[in-house]
Amino acid sequence: MKLLLLQPPIQDFYDTDIRIQPVGLGYLKAAVKKYLPDIQVVIKDYHQGWGRRTISLPDEFNYLKEYYAWPDESPFSTFHNYFHFGAAFDTIAEDVSGEKPHLVGISSLFSPYHREVLKTATALKKRLNVPMVVGGSHVSAMPLSILKQAPVDFVIWGEGERPLVELLKAWNHGKEFSRVPNLGYKQEGKIFLNESQDNYPLDQLPPYDLSDLEPQRYLFDNRPMCFVITSRGCPYRCTFCSVHDTFGFEFRSRPAEEVLEEVKKRYAEGIRVFDFEDDNLTYHKEGIKSLCRYFIKAFPSKDIQLVAMNGISYHDMDPELLELMREAGFTHLNISLVSSDIHVRKTAKRPHTIEKYLEVVQTAARLGFKIVSYQILGLPNESLNSMIQTLVLAARLPVLLGASLFYLTPNSPIAENYGDLTEEDVFKARLTAMAVETEGFKRDDLYTLFITARILNFLKGIRFEQTAAELDEALQIARSGDKRSQIGAELLEKLLKGKRLYAATKNGLKPLPRFKFETFWSAWKQLNEVGTQQGNIIRIQN
Repeated sequence: MKLLLLQPPIQDFYDTDIRIQPVGLGYLKAAVKKYLPDIQVVIKDYHQGWGRRTISLPDEFNYLKEYYAWPDESPFSTFHNYFHFGAAFDTIAEDVSGEKPHLVGISSLFSPYHREVLKTATALKKRLNVPMVVGGSHVSAMPLSILKQAPVDFVIWGEGERPLVELLKAWNHGKEFSRVPNLGYKQEGKIFLNESQDNYPLDQLPPYDLSDLEPQRYLFDNRPMCFVITSRGCPYRCTFCSVHDTFGFEFRSRPAEEVLEEVKKRYAEGIRVFDFEDDNLTYHKEGIKSLCRYFIKAFPSKDIQLVAMNGISYHDMDPELLELMREAGFTHLNISLVSSDIHVRKTAKRPHTIEKYLEVVQTAARLGFKIVSYQILGLPNESLNSMIQTLVLAARLPVLLGASLFYLTPNSPIAENYGDLTEEDVFKARLTAMAVETEGFKRDDLYTLFITARILNFLKGIRFEQTAAELDEALQIARSGDKRSQIGAELLEKLLKGKRLYAATKNGLKPLPRFKFETFWSAWKQLNEVGTQQGNIIRIQN
């Protein structure tokens, strides 16, 4: 029997090309190889490595044409073209049919890309008379909505290793699907959803297997990169998150020794960058400290780089842990502030404090980390002024601003307040859609603050030798830099003097009518300084 597991393409204005390694499929393959070694498993990635092509903007996004109107070459640019990232659906169908699988599994990780999953399954069904199994985070949040679609025969929600193994056993022995945990299936025109059961313990799961894929397809700073997962589950209950649909609230970690052995194996295969993709890497503080100590001893030449692009909770960090992480090889620190407003954090069920955030940022900056501080713009319970206060706080610190526009993640606690999400709601559950407005803020405000964060990041990237510089001095330095820096300096000066922002196109400057100077100025006038990544200060005089 042959099982083919595939990662489908996506369609959007942009793609995060360094975080799309299909590690979930790798864990499924490893589990099947361990428990059912006679079954052949092949993984195909039809997302990464196939390039991109411009496609028509979906009708649902026509309202975005005014916002993403120009191909902007400035450092303040947002989006413009809408792309198909990955192989064409017909190409996928032709390639998969050549593999002659008996069963096909399709990953559906992100809710807004569920249409691409269904188009992939439909194209495959036209060429292959084999069952289609769909799993992943989106299925965990909305299993019935996917199972009801014609080309889908099975869905698996939650952690998938044990359910997939049990499904394959049932397929080979009488097709008694009712006993397979976490499985949805169709039978005689009816839909069935089985009860959920625990997955295999983490210590019974082998390291993921991506041997079918070329390491050179997944790079960080032009070096081969792989994912590392040390734990599953997150005990926090942030209202904007739905990760618990897949992994639950119970935090389970792998032994540090086991993680080290996996990394050493990948190292021997040529990997030098390791991205820790845990949902809560530092929750078990002593565990991650032990792991860092292992890394320090195992790689004394320090020729590895460790990152955690999924983000790290600063709630559980302390100076000792930060020092160990830095010595072990961590270079970047992605932390999620969300909001500086205590009311917003409480309603979002974030057990984090500003005092702790500032302590972590100051320590990490002293140790030489490159820090990105993430803020969610547009939480339904937040005011425009509150968002501005968070932006201003982070602007003064030696961090890059990671401004993330809020969207309704299906089956998250916040989304439940909106009732049953329509298919279009799910399609718009992405940063680029700017789909959620309230009485307190509108889409123009979110768009403006999103660009304002880019303006501030432009300033944060200006390098100079002295401890502090005036804004005019900093912009003069930018004018002597590359073309992009020169454009940034020119556009910011025009904005401050003429109260209008422009896009820099090949045909000259084009005004951005949806950028609200009043919203920008509400933030800018509160700034007396901007902290650069270098740790210096740019003084702002308003």
